[in-house]
Amino acid sequence: MATARRHARRDFLALAAAGFLSAPALAFAQAPDRRRLALHHLDTGESLDVVYWADGHYLPDAIHRIAALLRDYRADKVHAIDPKLLDLLAALRDRLHADTPYLVICGYRCPATNVMLRAETTGVAAASLHMAGSAIDLRVPGKALSAVYRAAVAMKAGGVGYYPRSNFVHVDVGPVRRW
Repeated sequence: MATARRHARRDFLALAAAGFLSAPALAFAQAPDRRRLALHHLDTGESLDVVYWADGHYLPDAIHRIAALLRDYRADKVHAIDPKLLDLLAALRDRLHADTPYLVICGYRCPATNVMLRAETTGVAAASLHMAGSAIDLRVPGKALSAVYRAAVAMKAGGVGYYPRSNFVHVDVGPVRRW
């Protein structure tokens, strides 16, 4: 796990150097000086409720804690999560007027896990944005899956996939598209 933390820190610093940790473009209903996410990972049982952005800045400790929760639990690998994805999730939560934690099905996926999942099931992209820390599969307790999908599509902030048989919605910060 120590190696995974070093890699997560390196990836976080690379995002910062590239300018990804500047002010986001999404609109928020939360207090203008802070953004919060609540997550519960269904496979690990871990939960987190954290302010990840305050007073115009991303909070490194909170970003690291989110990356740890969204790690590839199968391989125990942590990877930096794109801050734009966190902002998308916070804005989606506001749009849905949700006050419960997101139920996380899948966050980051390392390449080996992605290959394994592609071999076991359909619908797993070879170049999945999960491998870049730019996608998440989720549910929102108390909200119809179709409502989560429609709200995410309306935001036009990335890709949105609807998987009613598997009971989740995929959101990412790649090109705007839907399926």
